[in-house]
Amino acid sequence: MNRIDRLSAILIHLQSKKVIKAQEIADRFEISLRTVYRDLKALESAGVPLGAEAGLGYYILEGYSLPPVSFSKEEAGALLMAAKLAERQTDKSIKKHLTDALYKIRSALRLDEKEYMESIENNIEVLHLAEQVGSASFPDHFLSDIQSALAQKKVINFDYYSQNSDQFTNRDVQPLSLCFYSRHWHLIGYCKLREGLRDFRSDRIMKLKITSEEFNSKDLPEYQSYLDTMINTSDLQEVHIQFSTTAARYVVEQRYFMGYTESEKSGSFELMKFMTSDLISFAHWLMQFIDEVTVVQPETLSKKLKQLAKRLYKHYQ
Repeated sequence: MNRIDRLSAILIHLQSKKVIKAQEIADRFEISLRTVYRDLKALESAGVPLGAEAGLGYYILEGYSLPPVSFSKEEAGALLMAAKLAERQTDKSIKKHLTDALYKIRSALRLDEKEYMESIENNIEVLHLAEQVGSASFPDHFLSDIQSALAQKKVINFDYYSQNSDQFTNRDVQPLSLCFYSRHWHLIGYCKLREGLRDFRSDRIMKLKITSEEFNSKDLPEYQSYLDTMINTSDLQEVHIQFSTTAARYVVEQRYFMGYTESEKSGSFELMKFMTSDLISFAHWLMQFIDEVTVVQPETLSKKLKQLAKRLYKHYQ
């Protein structure tokens, strides 16, 4: 990237946040801090009103704005791909905001960029996701409301469904993080009922509302180590499945969406290992292979397959 392009990119970067650290700019553009300071001085000389706060970073003074941002064809295509993925992995609240934002972005594109977007849009799809956000029982995961509560540092109240007890409990939670792992969105927050940090799956939340009560996240336990522990020791179970060579050929791509980790070929079969948090969904997936698969472990998965087979037999008997 030449210096003129870099200066333009730095100017856009400065407008993306309230305050930007010099190190952040250096990391993004892979330049030294000395070069950052020289570029910022060049922007000031060109008339950009920059301010600085010791220990915090740089910012553009209120009232200054850039002309409408333009996109390259490649950037427009990247936005389209990101949007396609987000549509399949978010709830209806985020989808609506995403649709509105995309219309605004499209309106700012040049004619050739719009034509480029239209020419590829119908040929880009996100398929075969093992689990899609949203269901008849939980159509809204309140992701947009949770985002608002995180930004405003406000307590949220909701009913939370426990799969083990098959019951709902009402919770007052101070939200700290919204993250995606194990194919689900998770809210990490301080639960007043349990008096500690808790992990809430968004697809088990109902009747969420943002209260007027505010909180200071600095007064709460540090959640990052808790989150790391939850991700590494979540309800994932190791599954070993023996596929016939015929069936193994058909799961080359599918297996990655089911938590595939490794495999080993031996004679007329292939042993595949998976990590999954949902044995029921995994059992439903295996049913399509009928007698071409054998469960090595765990035994609970074998039992679930037998139950499904009995239900299927009874249904068509």
